[in-house]
Amino acid sequence: MSFNSFGRVFRFTTWGESHGPALGAVVDGCPPGLALSESDIQPFLDRRRPGTSRFTTQRQEPDQVRILSGVFEGKTTGTPISLMIENVDQRSKDYSEVAKAYRPGHADYAYDAKYGFRDYRGGGRSSARETAARVAAGAVARAAIAEVAITAWVSEIGGDAIDPVNFNADEIGNNPFFCPDAEAAKRWEALVDGARKAGSSLGAVVECEATGVPAGWGAPLYAKLDSELAAAMMSINAVKGVEIGDGFGAARLRGEENADPMRPGDDGPLFLANHAGGIAGGISTGQPVRVRIAFKPTSSILIPVETVTREGEASEIMTKGRHDPCVGIRGVPVVEAMMALVLADQKLLHRAQCG
Repeated sequence: MSFNSFGRVFRFTTWGESHGPALGAVVDGCPPGLALSESDIQPFLDRRRPGTSRFTTQRQEPDQVRILSGVFEGKTTGTPISLMIENVDQRSKDYSEVAKAYRPGHADYAYDAKYGFRDYRGGGRSSARETAARVAAGAVARAAIAEVAITAWVSEIGGDAIDPVNFNADEIGNNPFFCPDAEAAKRWEALVDGARKAGSSLGAVVECEATGVPAGWGAPLYAKLDSELAAAMMSINAVKGVEIGDGFGAARLRGEENADPMRPGDDGPLFLANHAGGIAGGISTGQPVRVRIAFKPTSSILIPVETVTREGEASEIMTKGRHDPCVGIRGVPVVEAMMALVLADQKLLHRAQCG
């Protein structure tokens, strides 16, 4: 059984490997008649593209997307939309040592244990390169939820968090960290540079907010909006934790503190707080949907780490090649894409049952 697809009504499947000739996605269930072109998708891929600053991997991939099917005369047809992105800057020779021994923190051993075989060239399907296909699919999803605005940002790198007082959404696009705090962005330059020059890496926290989500999206129990979001975010490479709303912080509150009080409003209830992250009982409340995601430090580092070979012999490995010193930075557009894909699916699920 294969698990390369996500979604129920708005469903996408990714394909391809890090060092293969190309990778891509097939999006099925997209409503017909939506305006869509390659120029609508490309800006999102450009935000995720490697080699845009010294704080990301220096692999040079243009990530130019091609629409192969499902669009005619600039409109979606309702048939599967096939998207392809060519790989043009693979350096498989960098992974010769990886073929002999497992990289701790990577999926090398787990893939070998499951399949009895693995693609060691950059990790194959386990590489974060796969997320380019998700970003392309997420751009299609945004066309299906035009009423929703989605914004993500990095709120913490290497344990150094932004100051909420300094939050300025306009700053997110003004620095290479997708950081809404200009002062934190300056600090992070030295922080990430230090890790990169030392051959090490840093973890990060990414936050995402979707506004314009109406009340009613989601379903009780087994298709909860928050459980679908958690599954989507946890499926992203290097993600090790997901919080909805206050998340673990809610466990430190009293009931009256955690409640989201309501007062009469012009268009339904007016909420005085949003500890729940815009979701109650698995269904959206009309408030902003909020998610926080923890990215681990990149496992590919130049510092030698103890490991074993495929034959079980003790060894040491350091991973050569071009890698992100903080993978969470380029995780921002991926998080936005997964938010869009879940919301598009939930919108269509809601329409299917409730009209």
